[in-house]
Amino acid sequence: MTRKKYFVHHICTLVLTLVVFSTTTAWSQHTAATQKKAPIIGLSATYETGQNTVPNTYIIAVRKAGGIPVVLPVTDNPEIIARMIEAVDGLILTGGEDLDPLKWYGEEPLPAMGTIVPIRDFFDIHLARTAVEYGIPVLGICRGEQTLNVAFGGTLYQDIPSQVRSKVSVKHNQRAPREYGSHTITVTEGTVLHNLLKDVLTKDNTFRVNSYHHQAVKDLAPGFRISAYALDGVPEAIEMIDNPHVLGVQFHPEGPVSQGDDSLLPLFRYLVEAARK
Repeated sequence: MTRKKYFVHHICTLVLTLVVFSTTTAWSQHTAATQKKAPIIGLSATYETGQNTVPNTYIIAVRKAGGIPVVLPVTDNPEIIARMIEAVDGLILTGGEDLDPLKWYGEEPLPAMGTIVPIRDFFDIHLARTAVEYGIPVLGICRGEQTLNVAFGGTLYQDIPSQVRSKVSVKHNQRAPREYGSHTITVTEGTVLHNLLKDVLTKDNTFRVNSYHHQAVKDLAPGFRISAYALDGVPEAIEMIDNPHVLGVQFHPEGPVSQGDDSLLPLFRYLVEAARK
């Protein structure tokens, strides 16, 4: 090979190497950016019928907030639960059945108790504890809020109508479309929830929410604070004091969000943004 051909050959090799390096680097940066923009959000499945299911409303809400929703199937294997938490960037504890009061907070069940699914209780409570232990942001919705409270030492009103005594009566199990806000909550100033919803709250810090529950937080778990109440005094939201990325709400924000009302979308965006880190 002549010196000229040798020189040209090495120049071509260098250019090809630079192109491959640039392409690989660009692809790596694109992949990293994509992963950063779309954290994986685990959704705890329901299991009442023996099938692992999650309402599509949750999936829509997570997607609108910029996350990738994945369904976490119910199991009573702690090792698998830990692997699930390792595989996700954020967690949503979804709504569903009643929690077993005798098993999880030492109270005999009242006659008005609803359906209990023991394996799901185990699954959700261990998901919550493991997620907090691993530093994964958590949003508990309806039963999910109750699960957070019980998982960390709190108790529940097993049945609001028969246990809550108040001068004001509130219907907590509405008969209205899921996206419709049927009763008022008051959000406590200085809380994470207040900061997230400040643009939609009234001057009195109130907001209308949907409501599909007959149980609620009673004795608050240590390390948590109540961030919203219904007019009858029933807690409507809780948050962990030392971890601002662990929240629970008694209402269903995914209902209106999935139908185009973005008033409560900040809850999901907050989770997704925390999951990026």
